[in-house]
Amino acid sequence: MRRNLGRIAVPLIAVALFLAFWEWIVWVNGWPNYKMASPSDIVPAFWKFRGLFFEYGWQTLWRTVVGLLLAVVVGTFLGMIMGFSRLMRDALYPLLVGFNAIPKATVVPILALMFVGQHNLNTILIAFMISFFPIAVSVSIGLSTLEPEYRDILRSLGASQFTVFRKIALPKTLPEFFGALKVAVTLAFIGTNLMEIVSPHGRGLGALFDSGKISADYPLMFAVLLALAFLGIVLYYIVVVLEKIFAGWAERAPG
Repeated sequence: MRRNLGRIAVPLIAVALFLAFWEWIVWVNGWPNYKMASPSDIVPAFWKFRGLFFEYGWQTLWRTVVGLLLAVVVGTFLGMIMGFSRLMRDALYPLLVGFNAIPKATVVPILALMFVGQHNLNTILIAFMISFFPIAVSVSIGLSTLEPEYRDILRSLGASQFTVFRKIALPKTLPEFFGALKVAVTLAFIGTNLMEIVSPHGRGLGALFDSGKISADYPLMFAVLLALAFLGIVLYYIVVVLEKIFAGWAERAPG
């Protein structure tokens, strides 16, 4: 019980200290809020636009989650193909690395032109495109390093390839998968807001950030950034909970 309370208290204390340091550094330097908004400037902005934060925050969140789920499905599928086949791994890795090296800000206008008016689809696609790579790579590495002895034993007992994957490969890959999913969560939010800002369509927190930029409302812009950080933290801890449920056995006990 005490250990669980510590796990909750420590992050909250760290956030409180960070906000206090932020407030202090702005106060010491005497920065106006159009140069660096402080937490005390941001709270009124949250309250003033609270309705928009709830509405736009939900729009950003659900599109990010859908893009992330799509990245999980496609990334896991590609990781399985590359993990079980050396030929496919050699063929697909250069393509995936090359695709991932392309700045996604340059892809946003292309998607906007390809799917004119399909704002939800465009946003989901860019969230997917920016977040599936770490999942595919982690699953591929986890499967490619599977001990062949276990696989040979199950195959000699008549197990199918699917059974080998379900009994041996999948449990072994879960720690790597959840590690990559924690990274993919933040990347998905980056993709969502990239589309909302670069190709504005009046939806999501990116649109609210753009509105603050146009009206030179810097506290609002910083409030949007904190809202995005909050949503990212929430999704991150949801992944942590899922990891404890499905791969808690991989967590090492403290020495």
